[in-house]
Amino acid sequence: MAACALRRGLLSSVSKYNKKHTHRILSVADSTSGFEAFRPRFQCRACGLPGAVQPRRFMSSRNRPEGKILETVGVFEAVKQHGKYETGQLFLHSVFGYRGIVLFPWHARLYDRDITPATPMSENEAEPPGAHGSKEVKGKTHTYYQVLIDTRDCPHISQRSQTEAVTFLANHDDSRALYAIPGLDYVSHEDILPYNSAEQVPIQHELFERFLMYNPAKSPPFTARDTLKAWQEKNHPWLELSDVHRETTENIRVTVIPFYMGVREAQNAHVYWWRYCIRLENLSNEVVQLRERHWRIFSLAGTLETVRGRGVVGREPVLSKEQPAFQYSSHVSLQSPCGHMWGTFRIERTDGSHFDIRIPPFSLESNKDNKGSPAGYKF
Repeated sequence: MAACALRRGLLSSVSKYNKKHTHRILSVADSTSGFEAFRPRFQCRACGLPGAVQPRRFMSSRNRPEGKILETVGVFEAVKQHGKYETGQLFLHSVFGYRGIVLFPWHARLYDRDITPATPMSENEAEPPGAHGSKEVKGKTHTYYQVLIDTRDCPHISQRSQTEAVTFLANHDDSRALYAIPGLDYVSHEDILPYNSAEQVPIQHELFERFLMYNPAKSPPFTARDTLKAWQEKNHPWLELSDVHRETTENIRVTVIPFYMGVREAQNAHVYWWRYCIRLENLSNEVVQLRERHWRIFSLAGTLETVRGRGVVGREPVLSKEQPAFQYSSHVSLQSPCGHMWGTFRIERTDGSHFDIRIPPFSLESNKDNKGSPAGYKF
């Protein structure tokens, strides 16, 4: 709320200026409240101020003690309703608020269980794979992007989204060794708020200048280096985003994205590894908190494992109107090349009552074993 109060004062002080010049979007980085969602055509979720009109300039705090020193980052561009964003597109994340840049797109199949099928299944019709209860779920193509996160923004989003969520199996024999690429993320097309900047290095990340080069003749003015193309091709099996699963219960939307990581040997047996990314979004005005998780993990080897525990990744996140989303990644291993996962989260209201929300079922597939070992970002 401190950010909103400051925004009111700043917008009031520049209101006369804005009548004759560009209207600026102001963001204040606060180490306790983090970044807010930037939705330029809507009202601020916390203070209700109207969104800006084009052209829009985004300004960011340098995170100084008083948090009142602002610097221009860039000018918002029109959101793409059709087509995709190109390599080198600068953007703000509409939910977590960080600055980032697009590396390349992924075309995934989105299985949205909130969409009612046009024709319900008959009683005698067998339930197809991917169904939930008696409802058939048909996938549709949806665009996601591999992106770099500006490292200056990572401290402000670390309580809401992991910034080291993209992990790989190590190349050596230790079957449990993992390593991560900091500041790498997957972003859905609708979460991209594009902007442009006059800076030649507008994003701070150790891979920015290894992967991209400044080319003012292009739009956007950042093009892929050969190192990015080679890294994408070599690591395609381990980076590829193919299926996305989504379901809403009691106004809490859960999105799951599974990734196959590879196979290792342990005690003379093959162990198959996956990571999965989960995002929870509170679509209501009610404040709720995630308290427990309950997983069911089925292996085609015939085993069914049940996992219960407090919170997720050591946290019990609160989802509110001001901070509506939480995103994390975790891992699972099976002694079988395929399996399934599904489950529930136990959610608590402010009055102490509870309800369960469904985690959409998803498959664990390992159809990429013939493509070599992951290479991370070694050059």
